[in-house]
Amino acid sequence: MTEKKANSNQYDASQIQVLEGLEAVRKRPGMYIGSTSSRGLHHLVYEIVDNSIDEALAGYCKNISVTIQKDNSIEVVDDGRGMPVDNHPKLGIPAVEVIHTVLHAGGKFGGGGYKVSGGLHGVGASVVNALSTRMEVEIKRNGKIYTQSYERGKTVNKLTEIGESKKTGSRTVFWPDPEIFDEVEYDYSTLQHRLREMAFLNKGIKITLADERSPKKKEVFHYEGGLKEFVKHLNLNKEKIHPDIIYFEIQKKDLEVEVAMQYTDKYNELVLSYANNIATTEGGTHMSGFKSALTRVFNDYARKNKFLKDKDDSLSGEDVREGLSAIISVKLTQPQFEGQTKTKLGNSEMRGFVETSTNENLMAFLEENPTQAQAILDKCLRASRAREAARKARELTRRKSVLDSIALPGKLADCSEKDPALSEIFLVEGDSAGGSAKQGRDRLRQAILPLRGKILNVEKARLDKILNSDEIKNMITAFGCGIGSDFNIEKLRYHKIIIMTDADVDGAHIRTLLLTFFYRYMTPLIEGGYVYAAQPPLFRTKKQKDTFYTYSEREQEKLMASIAEKPGKAEIQRYKGLGEMDYHQLWETTMDYANRTLIQITLEDATAADEIFTTLMGDKVPPRKRFIEENAKYAKLDI
Repeated sequence: MTEKKANSNQYDASQIQVLEGLEAVRKRPGMYIGSTSSRGLHHLVYEIVDNSIDEALAGYCKNISVTIQKDNSIEVVDDGRGMPVDNHPKLGIPAVEVIHTVLHAGGKFGGGGYKVSGGLHGVGASVVNALSTRMEVEIKRNGKIYTQSYERGKTVNKLTEIGESKKTGSRTVFWPDPEIFDEVEYDYSTLQHRLREMAFLNKGIKITLADERSPKKKEVFHYEGGLKEFVKHLNLNKEKIHPDIIYFEIQKKDLEVEVAMQYTDKYNELVLSYANNIATTEGGTHMSGFKSALTRVFNDYARKNKFLKDKDDSLSGEDVREGLSAIISVKLTQPQFEGQTKTKLGNSEMRGFVETSTNENLMAFLEENPTQAQAILDKCLRASRAREAARKARELTRRKSVLDSIALPGKLADCSEKDPALSEIFLVEGDSAGGSAKQGRDRLRQAILPLRGKILNVEKARLDKILNSDEIKNMITAFGCGIGSDFNIEKLRYHKIIIMTDADVDGAHIRTLLLTFFYRYMTPLIEGGYVYAAQPPLFRTKKQKDTFYTYSEREQEKLMASIAEKPGKAEIQRYKGLGEMDYHQLWETTMDYANRTLIQITLEDATAADEIFTTLMGDKVPPRKRFIEENAKYAKLDI
């Protein structure tokens, strides 16, 4: 951004503007951090880190460290200016106390403290404080060191001067409140993905992540290349179509856009967008501008250089994005986000700015690099031919109407309920288990679709080939919502799609193949929370007249210890597959609404998901081998 430091030297108490109190946070935490699950727990860390990132964007912070301490508390340290410690002009208490105890108080509300910022509209520090049993802050500023503590959002002691320092910066430590969160155990890999992403998005910033729990871990994320290194990371295990990463960064008044992109031989696209470092998962005006320019530039170049010989021929948006890995990051002074979760950018001026910037810079790259341009255009043209073949194949999978049962797959045992919100479909491995499931199901609300063997690995196939697979065609037809450009979530016939496979290696493989298909070609199913994995039991134990089902080795051990004193011998059956259960047992353990356990499949991080599916399901063997070697210690052997 231009003028990053304008007025920022006056960052003091007068710039901390108060909008409202902190009363509702502990009563309705989900309104402020999304949820009280693991996702919300980790969001606390991001809110504190965002404040340090804002200091970096203002030009005053270069180093940020995040440490998971032995007691599972979080410490965040930066070398920014340090939070203001002088008294707030209206409230008469230190500004740092206002920041941590008053909702919507911070340097992000037009007081000149920050020109560009992310975070939850400045609610970060106070919300984290409210949802922590304890929080301690330490500030180095004005040649002195200050400290203050809080408990569940309330101040414990006055701001205290404890020493002198020539350095500046802020240190925050907090302990998440177990009364609020379902769990308070931090996951290293979750923080790792987000902090690495922040380092990519803010080139030059050094972010250190350390875990003091056993065993100790430490990583430093520092990327002078910014988004170019982000794309390089995304494409690490993919075959590149052209060697150079297309990159440009444009600033104009209060708008800034940075783009990095490269094509691979993959059939799916991975286009990620950010506004002020916030992941805009629903896109917005910047994404629209980028996609529009991308399609126009490649069509113009293709016509000019005779790649498209017929004047009526054209490449679609899908054609020019196949195999593309791209990052679009914009920064602006007054971002407008649609919805409370801030996942879609709404600023109209950003569309034209990104579109013009992409038009000029992408066309320049193609004209200056004709060999690389030809490689990309050949990829786009192959995608176009495959798209036409896929369109014809897709016609065969469409249903005439929701009530037209003639078009449904023959193997599908449909339910009689027509309300999708009350209906669910089980994708069952094999005809044997499928037969038991059909017998034991609730015919009103539960549909059964048996799958024969392992479905096609869609990571290695284009859509036209995928649509020739009978098992995949059956799923598309049964779901009713189409695929690819025809996908319409409103037409989904079941709001629970439940993968029910054996609890063995083959079952896990089939589950992974299905999830790869859903992630690559029906992403809204996962994003909307419609996909689940059933949890069939591992053991059936009978002792006297009692029957027990357990779902893990540990659970079985606990059961055996608890019934050891009972007279009689325990009869133990270990299930090797769903087919070993009769329909009564399958219903009782895995399908009965009252007793079953379902795991909802969620999409926390698009880059992490892309990375794992590419590694495990892609063509390259070395990355998969490396993954297995690194994670083999977590595997459980069934010998």
